[in-house]
Amino acid sequence: MNISEIAKMAGVSSSAVSRYLNHGYVSEEKKAAIQKVIEETGYRPSAQAQMLRTKKTKLIGVIMPKINSASLGSVVAGIHSVLEENGYKMLLADTRNNPQKELEYLSVFDEKQVDGVLLIATVLTAEHRKMFKKMRVPVVLIGQHMPGMRCVYHDDYHASLELTRLILSKGRRNIGFVSATHQDTAAGLDRYRGFCDAVKEAGLEHLAEKYVVSDFNIQAGYEAAAELFYRYQDLDALICATDTIASGAMKYMKERNIKIPEDIMTAGFGDSELSKVVSPTLTTMHFSYMESGTLAAQMMVNCLSGEQEAVKGIVMDYYLVENESSR
Repeated sequence: MNISEIAKMAGVSSSAVSRYLNHGYVSEEKKAAIQKVIEETGYRPSAQAQMLRTKKTKLIGVIMPKINSASLGSVVAGIHSVLEENGYKMLLADTRNNPQKELEYLSVFDEKQVDGVLLIATVLTAEHRKMFKKMRVPVVLIGQHMPGMRCVYHDDYHASLELTRLILSKGRRNIGFVSATHQDTAAGLDRYRGFCDAVKEAGLEHLAEKYVVSDFNIQAGYEAAAELFYRYQDLDALICATDTIASGAMKYMKERNIKIPEDIMTAGFGDSELSKVVSPTLTTMHFSYMESGTLAAQMMVNCLSGEQEAVKGIVMDYYLVENESSR
């Protein structure tokens, strides 16, 4: 079967069948006729032929730092919904939080001629900047801001500023902070900066020193809390860079009979499912992870379709979710 035969059987023109297969405009009547013939014949268009004809693979590379993350899973779900709706397939790469692997996958996707790359970014280095300049296909960053790049990211600084102000408003004056690596500008440095500026405006600049750095998992949060409480026995609140880190810290406190929130108010970032099932439930900042995925994917689709882009950077909103751990 070929397009001409499909067109003849459906009673439409070959150009109408071509537009249908390439997700262009076709009237509902013609669309139904073409679809009926395709279903009856089992016709499947040749991907290779389409690529030769259109110079497009209809493939988008998606690079993520770890696959076993609920928040990142939401981002990917948002990406998938938009790509599928627009006739694109997704190739997913898991870097396991290794920036060098990101560079390798960027190179592989560029060589294998995907139409574009969506990078859920963490640590962006000078090597990343060099790679972005060399790439022949468009790239959209998700979760980090880099001037001159298409990106969708959260306002981590102001979210942290607001969360710290909430804890201060409860009368807590000895707050500790468990940070992510500061090489991660968004989740690490910006959230720590928001904490520092909030305690500074409250006249508690010395609290900026009461922090440790943790990896993004429960065990790391547990160990970071142990280190922080060893250094500072007078803490009355703890803010953690993610809900996952906070849940590990809460586990440590429970084992030592430290009452939450009576002894230590606790908060995190992400509004994950974990924040709702830990006890007490965790005060957190909500980030729209799925929406960030949909917006980034739509930005890519618009770029590939030649539509004029009004903006290159989209800053996502956030809101506070106060639960039992700070009441």
